[in-house]
Amino acid sequence: MAEANSSPLPIEQRRPLSPHVQIYRWSATMAMSILHRVTGVALYAGTLLLTVYLVTAAGGGVAFAQVSRFFGSALGQVILFGYTFALMLHVCGGLRHAVWEAARGFDPVSRNLLAWSSLIGAVVLTALVWAGAAML
Repeated sequence: MAEANSSPLPIEQRRPLSPHVQIYRWSATMAMSILHRVTGVALYAGTLLLTVYLVTAAGGGVAFAQVSRFFGSALGQVILFGYTFALMLHVCGGLRHAVWEAARGFDPVSRNLLAWSSLIGAVVLTALVWAGAAML
């Protein structure tokens, strides 16, 4: 019976059938693409929490007081901060994709600049939202 792979090259020199993370060198664009997907998933969970808050606010009473107490706690504040950052990072990632949809920013320098700009933009926007909320 013949071997399935009769390549004359040693196995260390053969190319994989499909590329994977170990083949590519990590880049800012790759990391931001993955984070864009992760924040999209995280926003589902955060939106469920927002829905719980709004439903209890509409109902009033004890349930709203408990949910408000939770979101006012240290853990609740960390969750809200994470939700805000995920939202801002996802928005900035969406803007990065909008630039690409306009057929711009595909050269390596621009791709790297857009990736870092979306991360820095998300940090700045999150800080501005929380600074604005602290003034209320």
